[in-house]
Amino acid sequence: MPSLTYTPADLFDELMDSSGKIRECYQNVADRFSCMLPEELEQKVKSLELLFLKHGVTFTVYGDQQGTERVFPFDPVPRVIPAHEWEVIEAGLIQRITALNLFLYDVYHEQKILKDGVIPAEVVHSAAHFRPEFVGIRVPRDTYIHVCGTDLIRDRDGQYLVLEDNGRCPSGVSYVLENRSAMKRVFPQLFGSAGVRSVDTYPADLRSVLQYVAPRPKASLVAVLLTPGVHNSAYFEHSFLARQMGIEIVEGRDLLVLDGFVYMRTTHGLQQVDVIYRRIDDDFLDPKVFRKDSMLGVPGLVDAVRRGNVALANAIGTGVADDKVTYAYVPQMIDYYLGQEPILGQVPTYLAWRDDDKKYILENLPNLVVKAANESGGYGMLIGPKASQAEIADFHDRIVANPRNYIAQPVVYFSQHPTLVDGEFEGRHVDLRPFILCGETTKVLPGGLTRVALTRGSLVVNSSQGGGSKDTWVLAD
Repeated sequence: MPSLTYTPADLFDELMDSSGKIRECYQNVADRFSCMLPEELEQKVKSLELLFLKHGVTFTVYGDQQGTERVFPFDPVPRVIPAHEWEVIEAGLIQRITALNLFLYDVYHEQKILKDGVIPAEVVHSAAHFRPEFVGIRVPRDTYIHVCGTDLIRDRDGQYLVLEDNGRCPSGVSYVLENRSAMKRVFPQLFGSAGVRSVDTYPADLRSVLQYVAPRPKASLVAVLLTPGVHNSAYFEHSFLARQMGIEIVEGRDLLVLDGFVYMRTTHGLQQVDVIYRRIDDDFLDPKVFRKDSMLGVPGLVDAVRRGNVALANAIGTGVADDKVTYAYVPQMIDYYLGQEPILGQVPTYLAWRDDDKKYILENLPNLVVKAANESGGYGMLIGPKASQAEIADFHDRIVANPRNYIAQPVVYFSQHPTLVDGEFEGRHVDLRPFILCGETTKVLPGGLTRVALTRGSLVVNSSQGGGSKDTWVLAD
């Protein structure tokens, strides 16, 4: 393999162990790339780019002056996860989403975990995405999070840690499926010899989840994917998933509510809708209940949900579970509801609403990562060691003004992975977003989206801020 430059030296490296030896699970990949001529590799990279362009694999960058639509950056060196590692990840993710769903049911009903003092009531009641309007409202199968994308990182010892849960409208799974399709076409021999578990069943599995939560059993399920529209950053994914599941993609104007039921406008008249896979945040779902200025939602939708005439995936109010303050209490949830120790660890977290934590945070801002409780995409975040004095001062003032809205964590330098940069392989930081589906059974898509920070030294892997992705291979044995 061409030369690899890795800094700092004490990071966990996905390809090599501490002695510089190629890990067994990567041997096939290393052998294939090391014997590839530069012109062959260049041609394969061009083939990948053409495939993504042909398939319209894009994302939108808001505020970009050079045009909003871009082909999603893709790195050809796959991430490889051996079977024994994946077994632990899978068990930990299933444990975690089980606890989160029990927590959501509890806080919207009896609130036992709050009354028992395991989680301070104020943490939930002050959460931006807690929906008091839905206290006491039953949801189909008592399941709130049907689709979850949980972000994992590895620390310098190689331990997988949960960085955050995405339980509202998690995105990225379309890139997982497109990445795999492209790699199978461009590197068929390498892929065929590796013994990689398939990801192809995800659309069918997601449709089964929608069928499971339908209010009434029906042989002919009518499900739709509700999108904000073509200008949304994840519209490619919305259209891709709707097409793969064989359901209609709709905007709010395509739906209407009559007598507590939701209907879709079609060329043949109105058709009742059973399940809505929504990719719109709560605030914009129904202007009669949430934001009155929303042009994206459906007036009366919440009433139909309350009556049990239509199901939403994910349910309204799930955002309280992926609030970054709530995140700090997930180990306590696992113990409280399941009586178990967490299988997956998570990053130590300081909560600015606690006076002692706030004092520590304010005194150590240059050494911490500070995050807003409800931001995503790498926004609303301070990476202390890389921040300017002005940025640190700005976050100091923000925390003082609104301590509930901020958490802080020690800097965890994600594991690194060989990545093709200007024709050479260099180490770049990566994370992993596996996707979990919670229906009649709970399934974890083998692999997930490996996101890579393409800028040297950067810890921000989000595509909107210069990140890319890799195919993720979970080995069958």
